[in-house]
Amino acid sequence: MNDKHFTRVQPNVSFPEIEERILELWDDIDAFHTSVEMRPQESEYTFYDGPPFATGSPHYGNLLAGVIKDIVPRYWTMRGHRVERRFGWDTHGLPIEMEVQKALGLNGPRDVEAYGVRRFNEACRARVQTNTEAWERITRRIGRWVDFEDDYKTMDLDFMESVWWVFQQLWAKGLVYRAFKVLPYSWGASTPLSNFEANLEYRDVDDPAITVRLPVLRSHGPVREGDYFVVWTTTPWTLPGNLAVA
Repeated sequence: MNDKHFTRVQPNVSFPEIEERILELWDDIDAFHTSVEMRPQESEYTFYDGPPFATGSPHYGNLLAGVIKDIVPRYWTMRGHRVERRFGWDTHGLPIEMEVQKALGLNGPRDVEAYGVRRFNEACRARVQTNTEAWERITRRIGRWVDFEDDYKTMDLDFMESVWWVFQQLWAKGLVYRAFKVLPYSWGASTPLSNFEANLEYRDVDDPAITVRLPVLRSHGPVREGDYFVVWTTTPWTLPGNLAVA
């Protein structure tokens, strides 16, 4: 008779303890890599993991995106496909540069040039490595399976070369053109900002506003003399200099 039995369930369950036991089991049997290797290479499903900025510990938005990025590869793995999941780090852009400038006591491009661009770049490279441990620990705790051992960084030469190759392909197909575009601009960093970077410092504030009624002096198309345009602005001091209504 088999005398094996299930581990007794304690009335006061410690869910963190159960979680740690499950994570240890996954590590012991190398569950993630085994699930990848068991699938044939001929049935590969490609999944691109958009890398987060490596400038701090994961926040709620990172965790939400991480769970979604875990669900899709798991689904296709269960369908029998081989899904390799390399974690990535976005090491370019203003977040890491501003963090390093603050740490070094630099204020703007002139200070960076005086400090030395090469030295500044090396400081940025060193800085992006400081938060990897927190990311690995928290990503593991939420149960996400992803390959940290074979990760990539956008500052890697092979990655940057691949981006230039893609750009060259777009150029060869006539899909690249030069034009003007209105962009957010940082006077402190002396550079245009992406929409994401501009939204990093976005805050909801109470602001005074004014609504003005402007009379139509001459009929034009559907607009008749005697009609009014109603305009609204949060910068009423600019009204005397306005020349047109958009």
